[in-house]
Amino acid sequence: MNWQRKTLEEIAEFTLGKMLDEKKNKGELLPYLANVNVRWGSFELDELREMKFEGHEKERFGLKYGDIVMCEGGEPGRCAIWKDQKPNMMIQKALHRIRPYTDVDGGFLFYSFLHKGKAGGFAPLFTGSTIKHLPKEKLAKVEVDVPPLQTQQRIASILSAYDDLIEINRRRIQLLEQSARLLYKEWFVHLRFPCNEHVKIKDGLPEGWEKTTVGHVSSFVSRGITPKYDDEANGTVINQKCIRDGRVTMDLARRQSKEVPPNKLVNYGDVLVNSTGQGTLGRVAQFLDTVENCTIDSHITIARPDEDVPVFLYGQHISSMEDYLASMGRGATNQTELSKDVVAELSFLRPPHLLADQFESFAKDTADQARNLTQQNTKLTKARDLLLPRLMNGEVVV
Repeated sequence: MNWQRKTLEEIAEFTLGKMLDEKKNKGELLPYLANVNVRWGSFELDELREMKFEGHEKERFGLKYGDIVMCEGGEPGRCAIWKDQKPNMMIQKALHRIRPYTDVDGGFLFYSFLHKGKAGGFAPLFTGSTIKHLPKEKLAKVEVDVPPLQTQQRIASILSAYDDLIEINRRRIQLLEQSARLLYKEWFVHLRFPCNEHVKIKDGLPEGWEKTTVGHVSSFVSRGITPKYDDEANGTVINQKCIRDGRVTMDLARRQSKEVPPNKLVNYGDVLVNSTGQGTLGRVAQFLDTVENCTIDSHITIARPDEDVPVFLYGQHISSMEDYLASMGRGATNQTELSKDVVAELSFLRPPHLLADQFESFAKDTADQARNLTQQNTKLTKARDLLLPRLMNGEVVV
């Protein structure tokens, strides 16, 4: 097998991003990636921030197609390939930009990092006792087994075929979720529901509609538990990291062994609201899955609709109030709290049954399609991860 073991400094150039300093930074405001924007194999670009960059800094801190962006802290080693998703993108200091030399395929190098990360290969290089870091001088010594360029490209092509399908499914999921949000706004915010021109409006409310509160249409509104973490336990606890982009990601949930009151076990249709912290406060997601012995921790508020309340209408309504919920935190900056009473006191417009049933039918169909696509992605990811080590150690000849 004609593979050579090389250090990263032999096969790529790399640099850290720019330090965020509003008082010292000058130049043009440009978007930049921070640690939170980089996931394994993808970027989250919905909440980008900007800082000033001077002309001579654009080359040093800017991204080009094919660059690998890697987390220096947080989850060191986590990385993705930049493919010009947005123009003029820069990076902050918490990230490494890795630019492979011409005899190294960027896709192959990314999958080498993915393999190493899943196998814990970066861990011996970390510094810091509580917050882990992968500094530049340590990153330079990372070893990569490198085959001939043609073999690199074949390996990357095989693995990227899985990731391309996963990305297509992600986009389809986003479009499905967006369609439900848009229909909710059209019918229940702008009041442009079917046959609205024949309905009288009185005091800003269509005839036959009822104005109430989330608390009055909920069977339960409460904060979660203080869990007892145990990796061997059969209980699951959802934390704040699980709630992102309007959905619940169980990959980041943890195992716990504490006995949970039955009413704090998460049910299909429950709405989860992040209720502490800066940056995550007010994030909302509806739980549209069935997981046994699953609960939420004390940083999350659970809101459960009454049995006669349309599940998806309930979820879309609370989700539409994210900005308001984020503004209602109280307390010190790093200890901001959102009271469960704020969630309970949210206004709620209850439409006639026929209109609610029409919306539920549409929203349930989109949710079911999204869940099927999510399940497909789980299977594709498992298949890719089974193939990954066999390709990276040369066991599978390409």
